[in-house]
Amino acid sequence: MDIKNLTVANSGELLDLMTALDNETKFMMLEPGERDTSVESMEKRLLGIDETMSIYIGAFVDSSLVGFVSLWRDSANRAKHSAYIVIGVISSYAGKGIGKLLLREGEKWAKNNGVTRLELTVMTHNTNAVKLYEKVGFVKEGVKKKSLIVDGCYVDEFYMAKILCT
Repeated sequence: MDIKNLTVANSGELLDLMTALDNETKFMMLEPGERDTSVESMEKRLLGIDETMSIYIGAFVDSSLVGFVSLWRDSANRAKHSAYIVIGVISSYAGKGIGKLLLREGEKWAKNNGVTRLELTVMTHNTNAVKLYEKVGFVKEGVKKKSLIVDGCYVDEFYMAKILCT
């Protein structure tokens, strides 16, 4: 397995991965068909990244992108010590330690860029993800009641965070 920072050269692969995740799981934000599927749009997103403020990191198996983590910092001085995480691993590679590796790489980036707080949200019934986040040091800070609507039903999310230094 190869873990590396994603660049504009990976735009098509990242878009394909995100679209596959939209179609195979209801744990990601976007529903099937909701994502802008133009490679140009993804290229613009990746080209516009200031690597001190945000990053996409990918996991490759046999040169295929099978997972990613993104971290985004706020530009406001009062909040730029904090980064929001989104992570996804294609189902055929779930449970193989890829998510943990991606989170660790994200944490390295965060520490190297002055981030002291990592945060994310996760659907409360996504027990595998919650276990992973807790295993790597995230704690539940609260519950966002009726945070999302999935298949016409309200879904709660945990707000989770990890403090990198005290």
